[in-house]
Amino acid sequence: MQPTRGSQTEIRVRYAECDPMGVVHHSNYPIWFEAARSTFCRERGIDYAKMERDGYAMPVLELHCRFIKPAYYEDLVVVRTWPKECRHSLLRMGYEVWRGEELLTEAETLQMLIERASGKPRRFSEELYERFMNP
Repeated sequence: MQPTRGSQTEIRVRYAECDPMGVVHHSNYPIWFEAARSTFCRERGIDYAKMERDGYAMPVLELHCRFIKPAYYEDLVVVRTWPKECRHSLLRMGYEVWRGEELLTEAETLQMLIERASGKPRRFSEELYERFMNP
């Protein structure tokens, strides 16, 4: 696994995440990505709960995922997460799911910073931009 300027989140595959063949069902990957984004934000000092209390949110607009190899029950996987692009009100995050040296999944999300009350896009502040883009 190559180093990243983002963060890494370890996940042990749970029985409930698998289909009857013991393979992780595709619907679980977005949940893993969200957990990894939360880790990334905490590591960068981005308090998402405070952002919501202040009236902002970052809904996911797009999710693209490419499944290369399956993950199985009891696998220990690492979700790598990093910012790919941040401009105006949009944030693109990249993800990789690894089992040891095997790349299992590649993905990305596109999110938008919005004002919760109006649903209108808001520009990232310079401080928030720096926290996302610079370690």
